Amino acid sequence: MKLFMITNCVDMAAFAIASGVDRIFVDTEIIGKDARQGHLSTVISRHTLDDVRRIRSVVPEGRLLVRINPIHEGSEAEIDLAIEAGADVLMLPMFRCVEEVELFTAAVGGRARCNLLVETVSAAANLKACVDVPGVDEVHIGLNDLHLELGLDFMFEPLASGVVDSMAEILRGSGKPFGIGGIARVGEGLLPAELLLAEHVRLGSTAAILSRTFHRQASSVSEIRKQMDFPAELGKLKSAFQRSKSYDSETLQANHRDVQEKVKLIVESIRARRLK
Repeated sequence: MKLFMITNCVDMAAFAIASGVDRIFVDTEIIGKDARQGHLSTVISRHTLDDVRRIRSVVPEGRLLVRINPIHEGSEAEIDLAIEAGADVLMLPMFRCVEEVELFTAAVGGRARCNLLVETVSAAANLKACVDVPGVDEVHIGLNDLHLELGLDFMFEPLASGVVDSMAEILRGSGKPFGIGGIARVGEGLLPAELLLAEHVRLGSTAAILSRTFHRQASSVSEIRKQMDFPAELGKLKSAFQRSKSYDSETLQANHRDVQEKVKLIVESIRARRLK
């Protein structure tokens, strides 16, 4: 299981890598994000390519991921600048069709790994054709924007409804490595991390992003050290994932039913609060 951490802080990036984080994730996406998420409690990153340049020096080769903007008029120039800044992996968000993926991989031209962030209904519908585009190296299923576009109430509803199952089947068939959403600490969250990690195993996912609840939005190494034993918490996640890999199919299906039931209760609670 590869764990990604979103940060634009050099000290935090160095600490995270030393603690066992597999990739540092610099999030420069801004186009359209305020319109989609500005009314929610989600954190909208304000990272820049200057952050990528600063962080490059403390992140080992191959482990710096940069999320760029969706395809737009300036995409080719943006991709060139991100690669020049030191990106090892570029993540394309909010794409909807094969043509956008083709523009993305052509602009990258093999200079960095290409990661598709599947977070729109159209991207999910066109997934097989998109992952077959030459130059696509890996995929991440983004549950936040996907559940919003589907008109759902809770981020993990697509995981419970079978929407993610359909995408995972395509991705397993493609042979491309893929990840799903974010993850909190073991024993925490509306859906405990250990349940979600078993879902990753059932579906074939091998990556997740550390959620902001994982580190309580700590902005410095001293803050995160006060909150927890960060390397130990990462170790708990990886150990839980390894345990889940030993489960038989019946146990994994039972876990999935548990997730479905918990998601149903959470959605009912969200809707009840809305009516008050």
